Amino acid sequence: MKLGKKKMLLVSFMLFSLFFGAGNLIFPPFLGQNAGEKMPLAILGFLITAVALPVLGVIVVARFDGLDKLSQKVGTRFSMIFTILIYLSIGPGLGIPRAASVPFEMAVAPYLPKEASVTICMVIFSLVFFVLAAWLAMTPNKLVERIGKFLTPTLLLLLVFVFINYVFRGEVNIATAQEAYAGNPLAKGFLEGYQTMDTIAALNFGLVIATTITSLGIESKKSVMSYTVRAGIFAGTILSLVYLMLSYMGMGSSNVFPIQENGAWTLRCIVKQLFGGPGAVLLAAIFTLACLTTCVGLITSISQYFSTLTKKISYTQWVFLISGFSFLVCNQGLNTILGLSIPVLNAIYPISIMLIVLGICERWIKNNPYIYPCTITAVGCISVIYVLDDLKVPLGFLSDWCHALPLYSMGLGWVVIAIAAVALTSVLYAFKKR
Repeated sequence: MKLGKKKMLLVSFMLFSLFFGAGNLIFPPFLGQNAGEKMPLAILGFLITAVALPVLGVIVVARFDGLDKLSQKVGTRFSMIFTILIYLSIGPGLGIPRAASVPFEMAVAPYLPKEASVTICMVIFSLVFFVLAAWLAMTPNKLVERIGKFLTPTLLLLLVFVFINYVFRGEVNIATAQEAYAGNPLAKGFLEGYQTMDTIAALNFGLVIATTITSLGIESKKSVMSYTVRAGIFAGTILSLVYLMLSYMGMGSSNVFPIQENGAWTLRCIVKQLFGGPGAVLLAAIFTLACLTTCVGLITSISQYFSTLTKKISYTQWVFLISGFSFLVCNQGLNTILGLSIPVLNAIYPISIMLIVLGICERWIKNNPYIYPCTITAVGCISVIYVLDDLKVPLGFLSDWCHALPLYSMGLGWVVIAIAAVALTSVLYAFKKR
C-alpha cells in the first residue's frame, strides 16, 4: 500500500506542528535582532541544531522503534533514566509550560486593562489552554486530521501574511552585531538552536510519526522509514523557511527597536509596528496556534510512553496528570521557565546530539560494544561540568582542565571529547578483534 500525496502532506504538516511551538517563534527574531548584520552566519548555525539534527533525530528514532531502544545501546539503566529525563524536560518540566505561558505573556498580558490582575488572568487563560489541549490529546488517532488539515495551514498562512506585510511596509534598519554574536556568530547560533528543544523533542516525535504512518495502513518497515524520511525533509524545509522569515524580520528591526527582553517581545514590536493595536489579535492567534499544536503533541506522546511503564495509570489519567502539572509550572512565569531551561538543555542536548549521530552511523559501529557507553558517558560528564562551571560552582582543577579544551568557552567542548571517545573506542575494538 502507498501513502497518497494528501495524507503525506498532512503527516508532514503534523510533524512541523509538533516541532513548531513557543521557542520556535521567539528565538529566531531574537537571534536576528541581536546578530544584526551577522544574522546569515548565526541563522546557519541555528538551522543545524534547530532543523537538521531534529529531522535526523526523527529518522533515527523511527529506525530504532523508539528512544528507549536507541538509548539501550548505552545501557538499560541509562535508557530508563535518560528517556524519563527527556520526556520530563520537553514535557511538564519545561516544554509544555513554556508553550502555554508564551502566548499569554506576549499576546494577552500587554493588552489587559490596568485594573486587571495579571496573575488571575494567567490562571484563567492557562486553565482554558490546558483543558483544550487535554481534550485534543484524548483522541490521538485524530491528531493528523485536526493538526495537519486545519491548525497548521492556518498558522502558516498567518506567518506568511505577517512576513509579506513586513517586506512591503516594515521599517528595515540593520545594526551591527551585539557582543555575543560579533566574535563567532556561527557557534552562537548553533547554541541558540538548543533553546528550541527540537533535537530533544525529535527523540520523542520519531516514534510518533512512525506510528502515525503505520496507522494509515503502511506495514512494511522499509516503507515506514521511507515515508518518515520524506515527512522529515518536508517538515524541515517548512521550518527553515519560517526561521529565515522570522530572523530576517528580527535583523531588519535590530536598529529600529531597543534590544528586547526576549524574542516574543521582539515579534510583538514588529507586529505592532505593522498593524497597530489590532495586531494584538493576530499575534495572539499565531502564538496560541503554534503553542497549542506542540502542546497537544507532547502531552499525547508523553502520556503514551508513561502508560507503557505502569498499568496502574491509564493513558487518559496520564493526560490529566501531565496537563495539571504543566498548568502549575506555567504559572511561574515565562522568564523563570526560560532561566531554568538553559542549564538543563546545556546538560542533555549534547547527549541527545551524540545519540543521533551514533544512531546514523549504526551500520558501521553496531558491532563495537564500547562506542555507545563510552562516548555518551564522556559527553555527559563534560556537559554537566560545563553547566556547573557556567553556574559558578567551584570545581577546582576540573574547571581549569576543561577550560584548556578547544571550543569549551563557546560551550562546545563536548565535541572534542566526543571525537576523542569515538577514536579511542574504535582503536580499542580493533585491537581486541586482532
